[in-house]
Amino acid sequence: MLALLWNASACVRSYLRSHMPTNRLVDWLRTPGGTRWAVPVAVVAIPTYLFAMSICATLVERGGPRLLNCLVAVFAWNSIKFAVLGLWAPVRTLTRWLAKCGDLDV
Repeated sequence: MLALLWNASACVRSYLRSHMPTNRLVDWLRTPGGTRWAVPVAVVAIPTYLFAMSICATLVERGGPRLLNCLVAVFAWNSIKFAVLGLWAPVRTLTRWLAKCGDLDV
C-alpha cells in the first residue's frame, strides 16, 4: 500500500512539475539567465495573486460557491512560492558572483 501511494505521489508531482504554468515559470527563473528576472516577476506576481485570493475569499464570505476556497489556497501557495523566489534570487546571484570572483586575490 505504501509503494502504491509513493508511486502515485511521484506521478502527481511529475505532472504538476511539468504542466503547471507557475512551476514552469519558477523553473525558468531559477536558471542563470532567468535569475535577473526573478525579482521583477515576484514584485508583479505577489500582489496579483494576493488580490485574486482576496477576491475569491470575499466571494466565499458573501455566499459564493465554497469551491472557490480551493482557488484561495492555490493563490496563497503561488504568492508564497514567488515571495520565496524573490528573496532567494539576489542571494543566488551573489553566491554565483562570489564563486566567479573567487579566483581573484582581494
